[in-house]
Amino acid sequence: MNLAFTLYKYFPFGGLQRDFLRIALECQRQGHSIRVYTYSWQGDVPVGFDIRLLPKKGFTSQSRNIRFSRAMQTDLLLQPVDKLIGFNKMPGLDVYYAADGCYEQRVRDLYTGVRGWLYRLAGRYQHFSDYETAVFAAGEKTKILMISAQQQLIFQKIYTTESSRLHMLPPGIARDRCAPVNAVDVRAEFRHQFAIAADELLLLMVGSGFKTKGVDRSIVALANLPKAVRDKTRLFIVGQDNSQQFIQQAQNLSLAGRVSFFSGRDDIPRFLLGADLLLHPARHENTGTVLLEALVAGLPVLCSGVCGYARYIVASESGKVTAERYSQLEFDQRLFELLQNNDLRQQCSEHALKFAKSADLYSMPECAANIIENNS
Repeated sequence: MNLAFTLYKYFPFGGLQRDFLRIALECQRQGHSIRVYTYSWQGDVPVGFDIRLLPKKGFTSQSRNIRFSRAMQTDLLLQPVDKLIGFNKMPGLDVYYAADGCYEQRVRDLYTGVRGWLYRLAGRYQHFSDYETAVFAAGEKTKILMISAQQQLIFQKIYTTESSRLHMLPPGIARDRCAPVNAVDVRAEFRHQFAIAADELLLLMVGSGFKTKGVDRSIVALANLPKAVRDKTRLFIVGQDNSQQFIQQAQNLSLAGRVSFFSGRDDIPRFLLGADLLLHPARHENTGTVLLEALVAGLPVLCSGVCGYARYIVASESGKVTAERYSQLEFDQRLFELLQNNDLRQQCSEHALKFAKSADLYSMPECAANIIENNS
C-alpha cells in the first residue's frame, strides 16, 4: 500500500516523533511505501521515505494548522494514497495515533465558570476542539490507535467514540533501552565522564517540554532535601526546550552547581544506566514512555500519578507513584525516602528488571503496523 503519515514537525528526541518513526519504519519493513507530510524535518531521513515539507504560514498556531491541512489535502488529491495516518489531530485521517491526551477534558479541568465560557469564545479553542471532534466524534471514520487506557475512557465519555474504532496498543520501548550485560561497566564509565563521585546520587529527568514534565517541581524537590542529602545529590535534565527560566530557578535556590541541562541526545541509555533515580513529576502525561525506558534499564522511578504508564511502575514495584492531585510535599517525602534507602532502590531495580523480562513492553510498532494494514 501507499501510506502517508502526517505530523506538524519531526525531530529525533520527541516521544511522539520517535513513535511515528518506529511505526513508519515497521510499515516500510512490511512492504508499504512511506510518504510524510510535515512543516519541518530535523535529523536523518530514512532511505525510501518521501518527505514533503509544507509551508508554515500564518500568525497563529490554528491558522498554520488549517493551512497545513488544506495544503496536504490538495497534494493528496493530485497523488492519492491508500491511507493517511496522523500523529496530530486533524480532519480527514484514516488512522490517528493518540499520542496526546484529550484537549476538551484539559480545557474543562483548567477553565471553569466565567473563565471557561470566555475561553471557549476564542478562536484557538474552537480550532483545537473542531480538530479533536473530527477524529473522535461518534460517526467519524477514523480508526484510533490508543496508548492510554485512562485517556480512552475520557475520550469515550466526552465523544461517545465507538469501541470498534479504538485499538489499544501495548507499549513500544526500544530494545536499546534494556540493561545490557555490561551495564555495570557502562555506568562506571558514565559516572567517571561526568565526575560523579562514588558517594553522590544522580537524579535524572528526560523529556522535551520542561514545564509539562515538571522540571520546576524536581528542582524544588532537590532544594527541599535536607542539606546533608542535597549536597551529595545532582540532577541531570535532558530534553529539547528553553531551559533559561529553570536555570534561573536553580540559581535562585542556590542549586547552580547541582543542576545540569543537556539538549536532546541519542545516548539516553547511558544516562539511564548512570543515574540512581528517574524523576517525572509531570503535570499531564498521556503515557510517559521514559518511565518504561527507565524500568527496562533497571532504574528506579519516582513519578506523578497522572502519567498513563505509572500503572506499570506500581505493577512492577519499581518505584514510587504520587497521587494524581499533585502535592509537592508528598513528592519531596517520596524523594527523600528513596534517596535515603539504598536497599529500597536496589529492590526497585531488581523488580524492574524481572518485570521487563516477562511483560510485553516492546511490540507497539508491530501491532500498530498490523492494524494500519488490516483495517479498512
